[in-house]
Amino acid sequence: MIYTITFNPALDYIVSVEDFQLGKTNRTTEEAILAGGKGINVSIVLKNLGYESTALGFVAGFTGEEIRKRIEKTGCLAEFITINQGMSRINFKLKSVDGTEVNGRGPDIDAESLQKLLIRLDSLKPGDILVMAGSIPASIPDSIYKDIMVRLSGKNISVVVDATKDLLVNVLENRPFLIKPNNHELGEIFGVILKTRREVIPYAQKLQKQGACNVLVSMAGEGAVLVAENGGIYESPAPKGRLVNAVGAGDSMVAGFLAGWLSTDDYSQAFRMGLAAGSASAFSELLASKEQVEALLKQM
Repeated sequence: MIYTITFNPALDYIVSVEDFQLGKTNRTTEEAILAGGKGINVSIVLKNLGYESTALGFVAGFTGEEIRKRIEKTGCLAEFITINQGMSRINFKLKSVDGTEVNGRGPDIDAESLQKLLIRLDSLKPGDILVMAGSIPASIPDSIYKDIMVRLSGKNISVVVDATKDLLVNVLENRPFLIKPNNHELGEIFGVILKTRREVIPYAQKLQKQGACNVLVSMAGEGAVLVAENGGIYESPAPKGRLVNAVGAGDSMVAGFLAGWLSTDDYSQAFRMGLAAGSASAFSELLASKEQVEALLKQM
């Protein structure tokens, strides 16, 4: 079974406004409300590609219940722990002004609720896959990803980490199966600017030498790079298409990679599937469907 953890899920309120005016009343021309969070996105795309997973994490208040309902409506399994105080966050995303968003804070996660999650993770079995993705609330120790990997060590569980800076770097010595920074996050770790796939490769190799089995680097329109544990280096530009919504594209790449790996046991195919899934989400209003991914695979 595949499990995903989203520590701070959200309702994403995505709106379009024609001729947005700062300081004035603006009216939407389009709007959508989606259950958001990196782990949740991974679970949804896995479901679309025919793979079951269980979404874990924390929810609170009426927004938390709405997140749970929307995830279950997609057909995904959801086992969220309910926090009694506060409310799950709402993230406001303004499509009309590229990259403009306001993200909520989310509820404080108490020690008892966190312990419930850790006990649930103790039940994972050999061969299971655990995806830990995204930021964490300030109420949780910033060592939590590493702590979970240490807790699960020796159980033959493949761990995937999609996070930034210390959350990512701190897990490397515990040999995660896959990490997926983007080129900007990778550059931030080493204090450099990385724009091309050729520039990315040596820095991805450095993370591999520090412990990661596989390093998958997403690069938006530039494509992606995979430095694999079999010694292979795979790189490709992105398929051609019109960018519609970049939200969830990186998470979709993780889901596509896992689906490709599970179906073929081949890193080349996993890489292609990951790139196709990430691109399919970027070219769509919603997260990638199986049909969209298969169509892009034929172009690659």
